[in-house]
Amino acid sequence: MTFRALADPTRRGMLASLALGDKSIGELGEPFAMSFAGASKHVRVLEEAGLLSRRKVGRTHLISLNAEPLAEAERWLKQWEKFWTIRLDRLQALVEGEKGKGK
Repeated sequence: MTFRALADPTRRGMLASLALGDKSIGELGEPFAMSFAGASKHVRVLEEAGLLSRRKVGRTHLISLNAEPLAEAERWLKQWEKFWTIRLDRLQALVEGEKGKGK
C-alpha cells in the first residue's frame, strides 16, 4: 500500500507539506488547485497506507504525517542498493573497457 500511495505526485506533495506540520484537508489540496473532495480522496489513500493520521478539532480534521511506513519502505529499498551498485559498477567497467579498445 505504501508504494501505491507514493506513486502519485500529488500525494507525495501532500506528504512533503505534512512534514512541515499538521494541515487540514483543504490546506493540503490548496497548492494543487483541487476540490475538497479531490483532496479528501488523496488523503484517504494516504490514510489507508498508514502514512497519515487524522484528528478532529472542532469541525476541522487535522492531518498528521506518520513517517514509519516510509522508514519501512526505505529499509526494503535499501536491500536492493548493493545489488544495483554491483550491476552498475560492472556496466561502468564494461563501458570503460569498450572505450579503451576503441582508442
